[in-house]
Amino acid sequence: MAKKEKTEAELLKEKLFYERKNALEDIDKKSEKDIDEYASGYKNFINSAKTEREAVKYAIEYASNNGFKEFQYGKKYNAGDKIYYNNRGKAIYLAVIGSENLENGINIAAAHVDSPRIDLKQCPLYEDSGMAFFKTHYYGGIKKYQWTTIPLALHGKVMLKDGSSLDICIGEKDDDPVFCITDLLPHLGADQMSKTLKKAISGENLNILIGSKPYPGEKTKDSIKLNIMNMLNKSYGIVESDFLSSELCLVPAEKARDLGFDRSMICAYGHDDRVCAYPILTAAVEASKNIPKHTLVTILADKEEIGSEGTTGMKTMAFDDMIKEICENAKANYKKAVSNSKCLSADVNACFDPNYAEVYEAKNSAYLNCGVCLTKFTGAGGKSSTNDASAEYVSEIRKIFDDAGVIWQTGELGKVDQGGGGTVAMYIAKRNIDTVDVGVPVLSMHAPYEVISKADLYSAYLAFSAFFKN
Repeated sequence: MAKKEKTEAELLKEKLFYERKNALEDIDKKSEKDIDEYASGYKNFINSAKTEREAVKYAIEYASNNGFKEFQYGKKYNAGDKIYYNNRGKAIYLAVIGSENLENGINIAAAHVDSPRIDLKQCPLYEDSGMAFFKTHYYGGIKKYQWTTIPLALHGKVMLKDGSSLDICIGEKDDDPVFCITDLLPHLGADQMSKTLKKAISGENLNILIGSKPYPGEKTKDSIKLNIMNMLNKSYGIVESDFLSSELCLVPAEKARDLGFDRSMICAYGHDDRVCAYPILTAAVEASKNIPKHTLVTILADKEEIGSEGTTGMKTMAFDDMIKEICENAKANYKKAVSNSKCLSADVNACFDPNYAEVYEAKNSAYLNCGVCLTKFTGAGGKSSTNDASAEYVSEIRKIFDDAGVIWQTGELGKVDQGGGGTVAMYIAKRNIDTVDVGVPVLSMHAPYEVISKADLYSAYLAFSAFFKN
């Protein structure tokens, strides 16, 4: 049957109207294979990088295997040099020195590698009613009820009194024990279920069940706590005071899995924001195989979920110090280099969910499988606490993506007065760097198990690759 010709109105609509493109419509076999292969690598990454420390460790190993060397103050770097700055094992900045003068600007992509989780308090261990528990303090914005009755794994670092350190990871192997937060049975939950979701589970009740067996032969107070401490001491050399100098957290023990009969999606813990961290890392390493025109910088930052504070958050001067040093040793004016730089703040956006359509504004939401999302502004209410990218810069990025054939879309984080959120964009923009948010749409954001599209993940990789080549 002959293909029906489009009417004049249909052709005019194609020319004049903005419509999102579904990345999976009319997809060819090669593109489908590329998407699946890239997603497979991402799943390996996100399974092995459930904390910011683990993500940085992965990035260092990956970069080192591809020729990156640790940054040294006082050293002059030349075009093609590949370096990384390890900021306390919790953040990392990678750079590929370009052929042009640094004063012509740096192309920067910045993601964060921390995610909402359950941290242990500094004095966590106690015994009550024949059970041992850890006291906790949750980290980032979570719905507390989502974290009860799911298998949790213990990750983190313990610094012992003698200055030695231990890396802890319990609950990820198939034969490891796991931990959990208990919840009230529905038979006794009438009062609890009459409360709002926000108040049904309190932060102080997010206690981790870790044991119930007394120390052999002991019937005294705290015999279960004693048994747990004895086991930790025998396995790791830990005494209770070592918790004071530790960073331990509980994260979901589940692995990343393909979602759906068609395997088009991935469900995993920590998509926000490691689903953007992985594309910028892999795009940077790929770009480093040739000497780029502009110097390229990739940021994997910590503490975004709690305001980007501290020595490893995006507000730190550590990043500025590195760039200043590179500029000074190249006899380039730092202020001029920064003012001519461009940044993609690689952070996720909310994916439109028809089950909760009332909180989204349909025309200005990101949709599954429609590519990476460019977000001109985030914030809340009247655009408070946001970087609102300029029209000129959005136009520039739009052209880069279109010229490279990247499938992309635009979107806001829900209805205007519904809520809101922020990214690292405004902290980079404060450094006089043009910045806009570009990231993968996520369903169930901040839940223990989030959902993304494989096609959107791959679109993000193509987008950051195009930006680095510009």
